[in-house]
Amino acid sequence: MTAATQYCNQDGKEDFGDFVRNEDEEMDLEEVAEPWERYDKTRTSDVFYPIRLGDLINERYLVEHKLGSGGFSTVWMANDQQNSRDVALKIMFAGESGKNEIRLQDEIVRNVRDASSHFVTYLETFLLPGDGCHHTVQVFPLMGPCLYCPNVRRLSMATRMSAALQLLEALENLHEAGIVHRDLNERNCMWGMQPLHHLPRSAKYKALGRPLKQTIPVDDLWKEGELVGPAKIPPSLQTQKFYLGDFGLAKKLSDSVTPRGYPPLQYCSPDRLHRQDPSPACDMWSYMILFSELYLGNVPFSTFFNGGIIGGFVLSLGPLPEEWKGSYTHPESRDSWYDQNQTPDPKWTLESRIASLRPDADPVERSHVLSIMSRVFTYDPAKRLTATQLLRDPSFRAIMENHGC
Repeated sequence: MTAATQYCNQDGKEDFGDFVRNEDEEMDLEEVAEPWERYDKTRTSDVFYPIRLGDLINERYLVEHKLGSGGFSTVWMANDQQNSRDVALKIMFAGESGKNEIRLQDEIVRNVRDASSHFVTYLETFLLPGDGCHHTVQVFPLMGPCLYCPNVRRLSMATRMSAALQLLEALENLHEAGIVHRDLNERNCMWGMQPLHHLPRSAKYKALGRPLKQTIPVDDLWKEGELVGPAKIPPSLQTQKFYLGDFGLAKKLSDSVTPRGYPPLQYCSPDRLHRQDPSPACDMWSYMILFSELYLGNVPFSTFFNGGIIGGFVLSLGPLPEEWKGSYTHPESRDSWYDQNQTPDPKWTLESRIASLRPDADPVERSHVLSIMSRVFTYDPAKRLTATQLLRDPSFRAIMENHGC
């Protein structure tokens, strides 16, 4: 279905945020908005669709705020005037159909147990005509904040461990259906959100922050649009429900074709970075990174030493398998990573990280955390705990029970 956009603030009387007033505000906006060049087709073929706050899309979705942006899309908060609810509109760059993501979401809805309880899947999808192209739009339920370490540290351990348990249950259901996510990271995991649709826009802006915006500075842009700072969702609006979304890189294990792409390196398993086939074990490595953020309030492996994240793995876990040498997916491979005479740095072992980041935790609980981390953070994918095994593991269960989960 092809839709259209119209602007609903021609007289300028409605409140849709504030335009930047000085250079400082321009710089503040530049730090949090997508690059304006993404709207200039003379600079990129992967152009974004220009949006103004106050646009009415498909004759029903009134755009009221910005939620974020990534390499493939911009995401907007809109009020569904037909169903009186707030939704998220994910608008893909020109030509990117999101076909694989939509297909996998359909698969999840049909075949994954408890899909509605754990996963964020689209409510509707349609096409928007652009400048000689089309943009795919996916409409999602409006979700709360993503997992973000500085914010997580302010939450109770009960809330954090509940999120860890719900995410693992979601993974188990996904893997049982023969699907691997392949892109588990903190931006794809999120809490639910208390509804705001009953509030006037002024009250929404009071809760989420007034949008700061600027006209997109592209000459002869085919449609007016704005760069907009994202909403700031306060913890008071988040619910205890935790969800997994964004299936752009997901794959059915039975599919012959694997979508190109990796999660951010910080979340990517070392076997994937050495051209190993994707498997549920890749998701489990990424899951344990997220568990570490939730439990420790920080990631377990350093990226600050020479060699980046791979150097961090070696520092904490010891050398990579010698047979992986020569198969690293990036050009800066180092022979020292595969030197079997190396040993972990005592200051960076998993045990040391747990002790230094959670000195307040009970020593018995810290031993449980070390136990599960050690059996997921193993280089051999075949030896990693599965989601089902981890859910049933005595150490994992003890941690959950200690925090009322």
